[in-house]
Amino acid sequence: MAPRAETVFIFGAGKVGRALAKALRETRLEVTLRPARGGLPKRIAASFVVLAVRDRELATIVAAIAERGLLQPRAVVVHVAGALDASVLAPLRAQCDGVAQMHPMISFASTTSFPSLTRGNLHIQGDRAACSRARAIGKRLGMTPRTIRGLDPIAYHAAAGLVANGAAALAAMGAELLAVANVPQNVAPKLLGPLLRSVADNIESLGFPRALTGPVRRGDAGAVDRAFRLISARVPHAAALYVAAVSAQIPLAEALGEAPPEAWKSLRDWIRARSTE
Repeated sequence: MAPRAETVFIFGAGKVGRALAKALRETRLEVTLRPARGGLPKRIAASFVVLAVRDRELATIVAAIAERGLLQPRAVVVHVAGALDASVLAPLRAQCDGVAQMHPMISFASTTSFPSLTRGNLHIQGDRAACSRARAIGKRLGMTPRTIRGLDPIAYHAAAGLVANGAAALAAMGAELLAVANVPQNVAPKLLGPLLRSVADNIESLGFPRALTGPVRRGDAGAVDRAFRLISARVPHAAALYVAAVSAQIPLAEALGEAPPEAWKSLRDWIRARSTE
């Protein structure tokens, strides 16, 4: 059965709103993208309504839509926030066919350069009709819709932020180290981007702990210490992050078991020594 031919209205032309609008248009859906600063229209003449605004703005916008009766009766309404469930849209239930959270676990960093949504995950939670139609939209985009029962949205959003934003910050530190290695500033992102993509591919295909690589996996405390001493001398503000990263890798490496037990003891002793310096 072909996906429903929705007409889509996206309120909010920030990073997520623009990226979704572009991707949905590429699937030949009719999409209206309206910047939030332009205010709500007099009527939302669309069957699939996406609220792509900041979390703190959602309740106010929902109240305004409900008060003005802007929705078509057969429409569904979704929001793309990760830390809020569908309940923030509850005031709209009486005026439409259902509401849902539809959060893409994708990193959106620009209003002009958009990441691929293909192979991405879309967490969907809410009313049955809205969830069904949101899943169809997700599949149309080449994404994997998921509904995780009992999901804690705060922990879920924190995990997404830790990985997405933590990876960006870690790569920025890596770029500083590459500068020490005489790599030109404009070349560093071109080296690190594909490296991060390969890590992502390994995580997706191999899972944990098998996605781990490098000296900690091998139990090589000497290599770890040499890198630390260089970082401490040349990029000292990255030293604590390096120690934390090594500490986080040790349980993964130990689970893989590619080095003798004394290797893990050496690495843990090394971590303890850093904490007393």
